Amino acid sequence: MAHEEVGAMRRPSFVVYGVLAAFVLGSAFPLYYSFLVASRDNEALTGDFTLVPGGNFFSNAARVLDTIPFWKSLANSFIVSGTVTLSVVLLSTLAGFAFAKLRFRGSSVLFVFVVATLAVPTQLGIIPLYMAMAEFGWAGELEAVIVPNLVTAFGVFWMRQYLVDAIPDELVEAARMDGCSLWRTFWHVALPAARPAAAMLGVFTFMQSWNDFLWPLVVLNADNPTIQVALEKLQSGYYVDYSLVLAGTTLATIPVLIVFLVLGRQIVAGVMQGAVKG
Repeated sequence: MAHEEVGAMRRPSFVVYGVLAAFVLGSAFPLYYSFLVASRDNEALTGDFTLVPGGNFFSNAARVLDTIPFWKSLANSFIVSGTVTLSVVLLSTLAGFAFAKLRFRGSSVLFVFVVATLAVPTQLGIIPLYMAMAEFGWAGELEAVIVPNLVTAFGVFWMRQYLVDAIPDELVEAARMDGCSLWRTFWHVALPAARPAAAMLGVFTFMQSWNDFLWPLVVLNADNPTIQVALEKLQSGYYVDYSLVLAGTTLATIPVLIVFLVLGRQIVAGVMQGAVKG
């Protein structure tokens, strides 16, 4: 037994660290390469390849700000992504808790229907969705991007699968016997237990909403774009200045990295808290 405990506590070998380092470098290199291109002028890209950044990043970034409404589109993306993320996390956790721990007629059929909608391509609903947004008077407005994405089938499925095992049925019954209402049971029992999965869902949702391009391109006006639609204007001409395009892409990636770092800490904290309690 002592040898088994020592083996279980043995530190990973250099091979494991090497493989992890290779994955990290491979994942970070595209972002670094974007910064390399953004730090040079377009003519320098035809020369020899080098990993040393140039000195034109700030001048290219200034050209990005002069070419597109960067700050307005960045604010629009923050409004859309932040609102959608908060709504998806809250509503998906509510629906996931209901499907996981509440018994009501037709719950299984309804959950199967929710999961089945994942098989429907998003592109099939663009035309009727645009007609609905135009009927509401939201065409060209941020509401047309926010409202259709306030809850997702994937979010409901994700939270339901997590809460099935994360919350014992006995804990829910004990809360009810203590006089907790359904809302208080969700708020004080389900929501704390769902913290790791909710943080992960928040990261996925924010990144997906931030990078969404097709639907905002269709429904928003040219003077009220999100950041991805605005960046498309940088390469709309016959001559593509890749240093300019990747400078804008690098600037638009920074907020996503910040959000990932902030929520990543919440994920680790939630997982560690659950492990200690277990």
